[in-house]
Amino acid sequence: MNIKIKEVLYEVIKDYGDTIEMANLDEIVTDYYDNFDYIVGDWAYGKVRLKGFYDEDNKNVKEYNNIKNVEDYLKNNCAYGCKYFILKKSSK
Repeated sequence: MNIKIKEVLYEVIKDYGDTIEMANLDEIVTDYYDNFDYIVGDWAYGKVRLKGFYDEDNKNVKEYNNIKNVEDYLKNNCAYGCKYFILKKSSK
């Protein structure tokens, strides 16, 4: 499934708990996230928290924002069992 946020097309990689419907992404995704390859959003206490990630081959990638480490991020930095989504910026 693809969604458009502020004229940018994203592929929904994962939507654990149907979180995409809960968020008004046009309001919470700012231009700060334009340079990231992925946006991860997790829900806790009725609020969504966003984090940007990069592909492994992106020149800006660091260990903490490498998409290959997203499971560790969800496990160690998010509420246990939280609802979350992963969006990948589409090249189309």
